Amino acid sequence: MTDTMQRWTIERLAEALGASEQSEELQVERVGDVLRVTMRDHGDLAIFMSCAGEQIVVSSLLWPVDEMPDTAAFNHFLLKAQKMVPLSNFAITDVEDREYYELIGELSVESSLRTILIELRALAHNALDAAADLRHAFGTA
Repeated sequence: MTDTMQRWTIERLAEALGASEQSEELQVERVGDVLRVTMRDHGDLAIFMSCAGEQIVVSSLLWPVDEMPDTAAFNHFLLKAQKMVPLSNFAITDVEDREYYELIGELSVESSLRTILIELRALAHNALDAAADLRHAFGTA
């Protein structure tokens, strides 16, 4: 896929990301309408990708909300710290009836493969930093 303004689909993303050039850095698995991208260079962190309308959404679950001793204080801190996390946004999502903090990035379905790889790496880096720094700052394991 080049910068010729082609639109990404899950099928095209799976094919392009599974190409041999990236095989040492990441592993791609299709799970229904979503891709699970395992970032090998980032401790095998799982990042999920989907295409929705004009966007490619990439996300990684961080940890359960109910593990935070003071969620109100932590949520306030996240909103203030948001501008320190490049190319990513914090969210809360439900997984099997449990809320999790999540880190999300969005791209255009017309983004280049190079830009998509940059986003995957940035999200992985930000997720690991958030897990190390934010959880430590709030006294959780």
